[in-house]
Amino acid sequence: MKLITDPNTLAGLSHDEAEWAPAGTPYAAFRPQSTKDVQEAVRFCAEKHIPIVPRGAGTGLSGGANAVDGCLVLDLSRMTEVVEIDRDNLLAVVQPGVVNDDLKKAVAAQGLWYPPDPASSPWSTIGGNVATNAGGLCCLKYGVTRDYVLGLEAVMGGPVEYGTAVRLGRRTTKGVAGYDLTSLLVGSEGTLGVVTEITVRLRPAPRPADTVVGAFDTLVAAGQAVALATGRGLQPAALELVDRACLQAVEDWKHLGIEPDTEAMLLARAETAEDADGLVAAFTDAGAAWTERSTDSTEAEALFAARRLTYPALERLGPLLTEDVCVPRTQVPAMLARIEDIGARHGVRIATIAHAGDGNLHPLLITPPGDENARVAAQAAFEDIIDGAFELGGTVTGEHGVGLLKRDGMIRELGPDAHAVHRAVKNALDPLNIFNPGKA
Repeated sequence: MKLITDPNTLAGLSHDEAEWAPAGTPYAAFRPQSTKDVQEAVRFCAEKHIPIVPRGAGTGLSGGANAVDGCLVLDLSRMTEVVEIDRDNLLAVVQPGVVNDDLKKAVAAQGLWYPPDPASSPWSTIGGNVATNAGGLCCLKYGVTRDYVLGLEAVMGGPVEYGTAVRLGRRTTKGVAGYDLTSLLVGSEGTLGVVTEITVRLRPAPRPADTVVGAFDTLVAAGQAVALATGRGLQPAALELVDRACLQAVEDWKHLGIEPDTEAMLLARAETAEDADGLVAAFTDAGAAWTERSTDSTEAEALFAARRLTYPALERLGPLLTEDVCVPRTQVPAMLARIEDIGARHGVRIATIAHAGDGNLHPLLITPPGDENARVAAQAAFEDIIDGAFELGGTVTGEHGVGLLKRDGMIRELGPDAHAVHRAVKNALDPLNIFNPGKA
């Protein structure tokens, strides 16, 4: 096993994109290219009691791939093979380092579609998406990563010898033999083993969608439009919220010709004429300053491209602390109001994007570089946003994972009894506590 020990290389592999999550100093890193390579690494680490921190592209936003002192970073980004595309059975088998968009392109060539589409899809890997149970723009109608994972191969320990490759799940559409260990590993952030192969469900390519855009004078009004649309039973493929600060940051960076003239914009993809008409009506009834419906795919892609670019555009303005709370859809207006209040109370600049249709909000807390007081204020606002989500019946994370930034919030959300059950599962499957320790 050839280990990477160069300090500069290790520094780049020791953290993800979570700006303020702590990161330790790895003992070394290793870039496997096969399941056998991973098995060798896990056996080595188990024998030496060395922690293992798996990572993909490092696009995570919660510190889930951050190194701990003395660990081996297992960089899976070289495991990039699309092993199989089975058009007749609507499935694909991939290694964990396959980039989400690359899988989409590969299956699209056969008239198929892999729906999970996080904003990081041009860069994030399927293994990383599995680790956090990533969602994305289309999850409102089509579900999240867990809904598309039929089976996994994972290198595990505990009940089996450390370094054993275990096959979980199946290739069939249905199957209930045994516990659903596949779903257990999806979202486990590498704390129960290292995923080395993923079998995913595919869909036929979707029909072209209409785009419906609504502009609103307040964030709360946009939230009320979301609640109205979902209350009326509309099922758009995507329903996204972007506020003025996000749109302005993208325009200042990329000059796409977007002129943000209101406080918030809703972007929706409607796959039926009924949903498109219903969204226009809901936006109008909620007090939209204006609303438009378009079948122009170029225009639509420009708007959704702007939505995907919000995080890197805002990153240019200063260190970001990224939230990922999710609340019941009826509580979206109340949560947006709380975010505005929390920002004003702490003196913190907050820009907000959201998968508004399913209640998953991403407030982005922006601080000036090197301003320690602003950093402390932002961290206090971060915790208040989490508490506000809890009070409205929500959760600490909808899709970014727990990592390091959300661990305390997760414990508060679960409560002592449920957390004890989680710890028991971890102890049973990883008694040496070498798989991504400190992240569960």
